[in-house]
Amino acid sequence: MPTAKRDTASLSIAAPPRLVYQLITDITRMGEWSPECYHCVWLDGASAAVPGARFRGYNKRGKIRWQTTAVVTSAEEGRLFAFTTLHDKTGAEETTWRYDLQPLRDGTVLTESYEFLWCPLWARIVEFPVPRDRQLGRGIRQTLSKLKAAAEQQAS
Repeated sequence: MPTAKRDTASLSIAAPPRLVYQLITDITRMGEWSPECYHCVWLDGASAAVPGARFRGYNKRGKIRWQTTAVVTSAEEGRLFAFTTLHDKTGAEETTWRYDLQPLRDGTVLTESYEFLWCPLWARIVEFPVPRDRQLGRGIRQTLSKLKAAAEQQAS
């Protein structure tokens, strides 16, 4: 099992859940929010977040670059967006990512979380000197902060 099993963070955003949801589910904009995923593209003719739609994320950490295929598992407008990354060779589910939205009188509470489901041995060895949980925890908080700024700017 990898060192980073799960994490979650929440942030209040002065924008309606529907707007926040639209930003999150436009995966082609993920590079604007994430410090690790710099680009995403829909696969297999998909163009929107619906269960079963697949996309590829292009990631970087320092000089290391990799890509990951993901499948949308939940897409409930204004409430929930979730996807699971897949191991490209085996198809095994690796990590589940969730964005839960809770309406507030004057905005939205957005919660981002992940849970590792499976990790190949080589990845566990690579992360040993630099625990992945710290990187992902910082990444979640940076992503939420950038989403907040974009949503609030668009809402005003």
